[in-house]
Amino acid sequence: MDGRITSLDIEEYPNTEVQKNQVLTLEEWQDKWVNRNTAFHQEQGHQLLKKHLDTFLKGESGLRVFFPLCGKAVEMKWFADRGHSVIGVEISELGIREFFTEQNLSYSEEPITEIPGAKVFKSSSGNISLYCCSIFDLPRTNIGKFDRIWDRGALVAINPGDRKCYADIMSSLLGKKFQYLVCVLSYDPTKHPGPPFYVPQAEIERLFGKICNIHCLEKVDAFEERHKSWGIDYLFEKLYLLTEK
Repeated sequence: MDGRITSLDIEEYPNTEVQKNQVLTLEEWQDKWVNRNTAFHQEQGHQLLKKHLDTFLKGESGLRVFFPLCGKAVEMKWFADRGHSVIGVEISELGIREFFTEQNLSYSEEPITEIPGAKVFKSSSGNISLYCCSIFDLPRTNIGKFDRIWDRGALVAINPGDRKCYADIMSSLLGKKFQYLVCVLSYDPTKHPGPPFYVPQAEIERLFGKICNIHCLEKVDAFEERHKSWGIDYLFEKLYLLTEK
């Protein structure tokens, strides 16, 4: 044993206010892509999603699946290849273009008339549409409702002061009999300012508990060598399934 804390030893950190004033601007997120500071991207896709994919999809076909703050997530192609319609939103045009290039997908782009300066990128097959804009501008596009939402690296990246607004937008996108998977991280927020930000279960319940049943599917040790530079000594990832109440 290396002496690190295990999941049996740790409860959720009691001070949920310590990061509340932390802010990252959209320009700072765009700079992360330009400077290749994108360690959050998972080239092999998310293993917990892979493990729980059948639970998530429930054998249904032709679903509308939403990826908030999608980056160049390879999972978008997983769903498209299964015949589902994928819509994502991402502030970095570079990240969106890299997705299509790395997945060998041809695409077109067009302006989003409702949002000056914003664009939507669409795969030639028509089943992947990625909106390049702030997620807080997305409601202006009449994007419709979704059957599934995969929220990994999104809720944990939103500035803590903006979470209620974010949750309201996400709630407005939920269709009938939705399944909403959200990944959050547990660590000592007094040692790392974020992002990714610490999001305890109580926060998920505060944001979504009125309209969603909330079930923790799994908790895994996600600590890697690179996380030592954050000043933390433990990091757990938790996968929650939100369903219609």
